[in-house]
Amino acid sequence: MNVSNIAKRLDISGVVQGVGFRPFLFILAKKYHLTGWVSNTSSGVEVFIQGKPKNIKLFCNDIVNKSPLLASVTGIESKDAVTKAYASFQIEKSVASNSRSTLISPDVTICKDCLSEMFDPTDRRYGYPFINCTNCGPRYTIIEDIPYDRPKTSMKLFTMCAACQKEYEDPLNRRFHAQPNACPDCGPRVFLTDNNGNDIESNPDTAIETAAKYLKQGKIIAVKGLGGFHLACDASNADAVVSLRQKKNRPHKPFALMTRSSSDLFDHVHMNDMEKELLHSYHRPIVLFKKKNNANQFAGMAQDVSPLNNCIGIMLPYTPLHYLLLEKGPQILVMTSGNRSGEPLSIDNKDAIDAFSHIADCFLLHNRDIYFRADDSIARIQKGESRFIRRSRGYAPLPVFYKKKLPSILACGAGLKNTICLTRGNYLFLSQHVGDLENIKTHDFYLNSIDHLKRILDIKPELIVHDLHPGYMSTQYAKAFDCVETIKIQHHHAHAVACMAENDIDEPVIAVTLDGTGLGTDGHVWGGEILLTSLASFQRKAHLSYIGMPGGDKAVLEPWRMAASILFDSFGDDFLNLDIEFLKQIETDKLTFIIQIIKKDLNTPKTSSAGRLFDAVSSLLCIRHTISLASQSAMELEAIAQTRIAGKTYDFDLLQDQGEAGFQISMSPCIRQIVEDIKIGLSSSIISAGFHQTLVNAFVKATIRVSCETKIKKVVLSGGVFNNDTIFCTMISALEQNGLTVYTHSKVPTGDGGISFGQAIFGAAMKGKL
Repeated sequence: MNVSNIAKRLDISGVVQGVGFRPFLFILAKKYHLTGWVSNTSSGVEVFIQGKPKNIKLFCNDIVNKSPLLASVTGIESKDAVTKAYASFQIEKSVASNSRSTLISPDVTICKDCLSEMFDPTDRRYGYPFINCTNCGPRYTIIEDIPYDRPKTSMKLFTMCAACQKEYEDPLNRRFHAQPNACPDCGPRVFLTDNNGNDIESNPDTAIETAAKYLKQGKIIAVKGLGGFHLACDASNADAVVSLRQKKNRPHKPFALMTRSSSDLFDHVHMNDMEKELLHSYHRPIVLFKKKNNANQFAGMAQDVSPLNNCIGIMLPYTPLHYLLLEKGPQILVMTSGNRSGEPLSIDNKDAIDAFSHIADCFLLHNRDIYFRADDSIARIQKGESRFIRRSRGYAPLPVFYKKKLPSILACGAGLKNTICLTRGNYLFLSQHVGDLENIKTHDFYLNSIDHLKRILDIKPELIVHDLHPGYMSTQYAKAFDCVETIKIQHHHAHAVACMAENDIDEPVIAVTLDGTGLGTDGHVWGGEILLTSLASFQRKAHLSYIGMPGGDKAVLEPWRMAASILFDSFGDDFLNLDIEFLKQIETDKLTFIIQIIKKDLNTPKTSSAGRLFDAVSSLLCIRHTISLASQSAMELEAIAQTRIAGKTYDFDLLQDQGEAGFQISMSPCIRQIVEDIKIGLSSSIISAGFHQTLVNAFVKATIRVSCETKIKKVVLSGGVFNNDTIFCTMISALEQNGLTVYTHSKVPTGDGGISFGQAIFGAAMKGKL
């Protein structure tokens, strides 16, 4: 029977631009003998298709089930259409419109095909550091606007040669409509300069070879990459690593490493199959691994790569340039962020030379502009799932899907480890990592991130949500808007809501939120909390007992102040008479001064922060009295903990709050017993393990009490302390053993990088949309 042809018009949404989607549809149409056309639009991809009904059905099924690796189809709207006299299927010019709802692909690693060509001496792109195709390469960092076409990217300055243009126009070619398509004849070029910007090698081939040779000689090279600059050196060269630390004024923070193959790591780290899969994923995050040796050694690497830490962050190369450097240079490189201290990544050649010419011996530069910076993402495997510590390059700006439609909201994020979040429909778009909003350049980057995402996503917020803290730059930004409604949310409530939302929880839960700082509704600094939480409200049910933070923010940078405060809280003035090493290392005059300001309540805010408790114990054990990076004392305390030693725990008290419905978790008994163990010379490793277990025991017991009172069995865990693998894994196991169901983060960071996500959901709930 001869079945008449029919026609359909399809509007396809999702990540469907810059990922080989139109060529994929072109090949599908030929396969099923269909005619019509496809075009990029500002909302995704539009298709007119006609042919036999059965073939159109197969065509639509394949769109969902067989789409390209980097594509993500989130919706297909199909409408009947009138057949037309098309003899073939064509890819038409992109169509701009007033609506911009397409999803933008993140930058992804070089694919196997391009890698093979780059190392093939017979290929015309042999050794070319900007090789790419529709399956790989730069996306978000080179996009100025949408639709995603070459004139709206930083490749607009490079006119394709005849050979590249032929590939670009061939629907059966892997580079068909690959917007960054280029070759050595027509594309970007790499060159090497000294630290004053003077040319050393302008020939791309010799530039990379010379840079690799310098790395082998122990020099520090600034490398312009995909989303910004790295500072690179040979990871096995102790002098080079020490020099980089000294020049960058980064005495303790672990350096990230880059190695060409995971097999290079087998002698250095423990690696399971999930960790290996994450390391090799096309997102290419930095992955945290446990070292095979103890926390102060790393076999075959310079000791100062990751000092006083039992983990090391490692990534595989993700750009062609990285592969070429590793092919010609050292086997494993330190690749740390190229920026002024506390400022965002440098992305401009001149700015980079100005920023760290005192650090780098040479600069390996290129002439393709980076429109938008993106730090490397950081992830780890915990409890059988991939978890973000930082969600940035390789993931942003992909949205997190939510089950209900949201109004247009801008969530301004936290003051530290900031991200912003914009919402549209079922999507929550988290920005790349912005950083700590503590200087003008980071604040400018913050503003640019908001403006850029609002423009390319076509989102005009009807509501702005910000943190309760009035001093955050993000709060001040929100309050500057007179014509848009703004609301505020308590920091730990935002943490809890973020975890609820990514686990599709609507009903009230118990939230355990542990972190370093967050302004509470009582004006004190919170951070060790058990909350009874809904999406729109919360009740504080329990918290760590308050102790003073002598000197305010100084106590964060100088943990000895917290140790003195917690000793005063546990022993009173008599703590000065204790026979412990801590009192011998800290000057008596300083300790006397701390006692005085605590007693007089001068510049000594009260805190319930778990982070400050870690600081206090770390300093008490003489591990770390001052810090040079966030969470340093807590990380070093975890690193020494002999967690395999079972049975070592300390006491704690659950005390009813006066005049409040909740209760306090007092760790004073724990501190007093730790002091007794210090006196008898018990190993700091054993004491650290006991402290970790006691903190878990205290919050588990308190959570069980809240559960018994409320009859709620669902518990969410959120906050930066849960980046501590010992606390995270031990607490989950203990809560589950007591019949509670535990929910954690896997889509956004558990730390402050996930705050904006929770703020956005809270905003929708407050608007009555959830």
